[in-house]
Amino acid sequence: MHLGILAHSTEGAALCFLAYCQEGFRRTGRNEHPDVTLDYIAFGYSMPAWAAGDYAPVRATLATSVQRLARAGADFFACPDNTAHLALEQPGPELALPGLHIAEVVADEAARAGYRRVGVLGTRYLMDSPLYPRVLATRGIAAEIPDPADRDTVNQVIFDELVNGVFTSESRQEYQRIIARLAGRGCDAAALVCTEIPLLVTPEASPLPTLDSTRLLARAAYDVAAGHAQFDPSVQRRLLDALSGGDRFGAGLPAAGSGTSPGAGPGGAQPGGAPPGGADGTEGLTPREAEVLAHIAAGESNAEIAAALFVSEATVKTHVNHLFSKTGVRDRAQLVGYAFRNGLAFPG
Repeated sequence: MHLGILAHSTEGAALCFLAYCQEGFRRTGRNEHPDVTLDYIAFGYSMPAWAAGDYAPVRATLATSVQRLARAGADFFACPDNTAHLALEQPGPELALPGLHIAEVVADEAARAGYRRVGVLGTRYLMDSPLYPRVLATRGIAAEIPDPADRDTVNQVIFDELVNGVFTSESRQEYQRIIARLAGRGCDAAALVCTEIPLLVTPEASPLPTLDSTRLLARAAYDVAAGHAQFDPSVQRRLLDALSGGDRFGAGLPAAGSGTSPGAGPGGAQPGGAPPGGADGTEGLTPREAEVLAHIAAGESNAEIAAALFVSEATVKTHVNHLFSKTGVRDRAQLVGYAFRNGLAFPG
């Protein structure tokens, strides 16, 4: 699948682009990765709206970029700008593409790592908003925000230095001090949720383990674009809700507290096999192939499918290859879209 990077700040978007491309080499050993297109309308044009707290014009600008990404052939977008998601969440006309939500990706990683209280560092707009406390709370994780004076420091460094490619040891020391204070308040990790901050505060320099929102988003986008067998089900769910008719940015933004049961696939799908009677999409598939397809739609790996069906992993791989041949799709992500469009997986 073709990734569209929806840029809203220079350094963060560049880091996301590099991390995405480098992920291809890291995983395959080759200088190859799924297609990617980046679109950027300079964020300076939106600063008056940000300053006024008027997110609708910002959303309209971002929507223009999404439309251009769609025209370039992108299948979905990822926006490596945490603050921009405050605008993307606003009501408005449907976006031209489904998108991953960076806060959901970060919260998923925090939950996987077992963190219980996460310090949040970003722009003042973001730190003053309920976005990260809300999303982290859906995973049972508490959010801690720096005190007002420290928020001012974090925000000033972002806009005076980081977005302009300036990284000083003095600012790094200030961020280290602020993160250490968050550790003293019981935090077991720091979420670096301005996408430039990881360029200033590396894991080695941080008093706490870090959640690098930029690189986490790049890796999640790579998973979706490459159609890897080992999909993160939550990331897959958010993209493919759109393919089955959901809101196109809602695909990247589950409602607070909505949740999906463990092992559920897109939209809460459960592997349940094909509908009876050779319904649309089942023609030419054997019952076992339809069953394997339903498990793929639930976000399961080949090993998980093999365990569920009491067959070998090699047998599952054979069925998957037959599914590619019979459906005419190229990867697992497209198989999931096929399953939803043809009624082979159902919302729970």
